[in-house]
Parts: sequence; structure tokens; C-alpha cells
Amino acid sequence: MYLENVVVDARDPRRLGRFWEALLGCSTLTDEDASYETRLEVPDGPSLDLCFELVTEPPRPSPRLHLEVSGGEAQEQAAVVERALSLGARHLDIGQRDVPWVVLADPEGNPFCVMEARPEYAVSGPLSSLPLDSADVERDLAFWSELSGWVPVDSAMPGALRHGSGRGPLLELCPEPRAKDPSLKNRVHLDIRLETGDDADETAQRVLDLGGGHYEHDWGDLPWQVMTDPSGNEMCLLPARRPPLSG
Repeated sequence: MYLENVVVDARDPRRLGRFWEALLGCSTLTDEDASYETRLEVPDGPSLDLCFELVTEPPRPSPRLHLEVSGGEAQEQAAVVERALSLGARHLDIGQRDVPWVVLADPEGNPFCVMEARPEYAVSGPLSSLPLDSADVERDLAFWSELSGWVPVDSAMPGALRHGSGRGPLLELCPEPRAKDPSLKNRVHLDIRLETGDDADETAQRVLDLGGGHYEHDWGDLPWQVMTDPSGNEMCLLPARRPPLSG
């Protein structure tokens, strides 16, 4: 199994998906009214699909998972900020004060950061990191490492994982400022894709053994399992892809 998707709830999936696609240099996979999917390819590293799915609720404050964009040195960072603004982003004040990164909001108000140059971001590609709130960084680091196959690396954050190639964005586990409210679904979540030979029920049980849980929902029967990590962050276990039919 492996980390396949970053899924973002969107009121206008096409508009939001095209914003992120242009900003990160991704390639379109799906272009529909209710779903826009685009692929981020990191040379000699992983691919990661960004999936924008239709919802009606507006963004909630203080997201537990957000995207951070690689900026670089001051002049490069300023150019990335200007490009984001030209695509529909806006400056956002979340009380960050004097920090070396720039906080923006995407066209639907989701906060994201354009990061300064850091050694750990040199091999990230256009998406520097995915910071995820955690109630117990060491525990959640082990959880996400086992499910994603990503490995621990040094970072300014207390815990971070990266694809085994040593390239691509970091998944950063950040001490949560407040506990997850189970009644509020995260607007951004991660999907784990099973591979041929992975047993879905055994994998779900492993999620439970590692401290995760089942996510109760009223969305009807789904071909995937909706679960949570040990800190309550929603995630999905997607079934293995069917092999292509031979001619």
C-alpha cells in the first residue's frame, strides 16, 4: 500500500483544482463538475494526486492538514507568491507575525504557506510539505510510516516522513494546538491505496491496531473504507486497482 491522494473538499472543484494545478505544475487526470484530479510528479521520486471533490460547506478555520509550497530564497519566494496571487490567491493574516514564510489563502479560502528555503525542502519539488496536526507525534509518525511506506527524515518539525526515494514533499507531524473535534470533518485528508495482494479487512484491522478508528458517516455504501488516524484525522483506504484487461 502507498500514499496516493491528497483530497480537498471544494465548492468549485474545477476552479480550485486548476488553481493548484497551475501553481504546482501538475497534469490533469479528471475534469468533471464534481471532481477535479491532477497529478504532481516529482522527478526520480513519487507521484501524488491532488483530488478536489464537491462539497457545499465553506472552509473551516484552523485546518488540521494543509499544503505548503516551495518558495526558496527571498527572490524566488517572492516570485512564487506573486504567481499564486495572479492565479487567484490572497494574503491571509492568521496571527503569524514576523515569520520567514508567507501565508496565503487559495481561491476558496483554504490557508497555505509559501515556504522559505530550508535544507529539507531542497528535494521536495514544488510542494514542500504536508503539515498534519497530531496529538502524539511519535505514535502518529509510526502509524503513517507503516501505512504510506514513507520513512522518517530530519526536519524542523518534531516528526517528518518522506517517500523512500528520498525525494518529494514531507509529511510533517505537528503538535496539535487543540484536540480534533470528531463532529467536524477535516477539509483535507489523505488516501492510502492498497496494492494487489493487500487484504482490505486485514489492513483495516491494522489501522485499528495502530490506534486508528472507523469513521462513522451517512454516505451510503462506498468501495473504500473511511477511517481515522490515532489523532482523529480522517483518511481513506482505497481498494487495489484492477489490472488492465489483456487484449
